[in-house]
Amino acid sequence: MKLRYFVLSSIPLSLLLIGCAQEQPIPKTNEVEKMPELKLTSPAFEDNGNIPSKYTCQGDGINPPLNIEGIPENAESLILMMDDPDAPAGTWGHWIVFNIPKVSNIDENSVPDGAVQGKNSWGNNNYGGPCPPSGTHRYMFKLYALDTKLELDESSDKKGVESAMQGHILAETRLVGLYSKG
Repeated sequence: MKLRYFVLSSIPLSLLLIGCAQEQPIPKTNEVEKMPELKLTSPAFEDNGNIPSKYTCQGDGINPPLNIEGIPENAESLILMMDDPDAPAGTWGHWIVFNIPKVSNIDENSVPDGAVQGKNSWGNNNYGGPCPPSGTHRYMFKLYALDTKLELDESSDKKGVESAMQGHILAETRLVGLYSKG
């Protein structure tokens, strides 16, 4: 007991008061602002659902409509990539769009004003619809929110875009569509 009294009595009262004065109240859960989560959906198909043939090589070959939610306030641009990780020759890039302005949707068969389409795996600057040689393939629509616009042009491919966006990703999400010729 004497030791405790000695230790406490050796701490100046002013230090104890300073420590108490700096303590902040813990905010209640409902007072904390939750940052929205970046989300990508399509009215044409559900996540892990079948992509309608209209959006494939067996249909019109146009991009499906996409809805975007939860873009971070400090985002300067968006990037959308569509890949087929099940392609026989390795991941195949079907669509690369960068410097997309902060939009809530990408309409069917369109690219937002100001956005740039990079070169897909065919070497084209457009959407290339799903066209698997056999079986069911997964098509990953990957969306990234960046804190900058990329200093790239339409000659850029997936590798160049991925390299340029490193260190600038604020949020990311994906939507998976399935397709099989049949």
